[in-house]
Amino acid sequence: MLKRRDLLSGGILGGLVGGLAGDSAEGGEAGAAQRPQQQQTEDLSQVVTAIDSLRQEIARGSSFSEIAAVREIQKAYLRANQHLPNFIDVGAGHWFSVYDWHVRWQQPLTLGRDPQGRYTIAYLGTTLILRSEMIDSYMSVPYDER
Repeated sequence: MLKRRDLLSGGILGGLVGGLAGDSAEGGEAGAAQRPQQQQTEDLSQVVTAIDSLRQEIARGSSFSEIAAVREIQKAYLRANQHLPNFIDVGAGHWFSVYDWHVRWQQPLTLGRDPQGRYTIAYLGTTLILRSEMIDSYMSVPYDER
């Protein structure tokens, strides 16, 4: 059987419970001494949160999430045909994501129009054709010739 003294003096639980018992017994003097420590713990917690969010932002920056969907379609086509597709029709959401990727990473933009007057943007040798009449998440099957 454990004695109360052993339980309260042992480990973190003893420190926490002993500190709480000391507050009531000593009229709050120990509690006043712990407040700066609690403030430091909260400050460190905020620093850890800020560092974690910065780490996630850096990871997100190198993952190229804006162009991930287009890249997956290109890789599937590449595996099947041993070359990248010449054309992919996309909705406005994908088209503007690729546009924003070019701007964010300061890549040269190659904008144009096809014979039907649709806007185009070149990405890795593939011409993405904006299909404004389709939903934002639309992406056609890649193709080479019209």
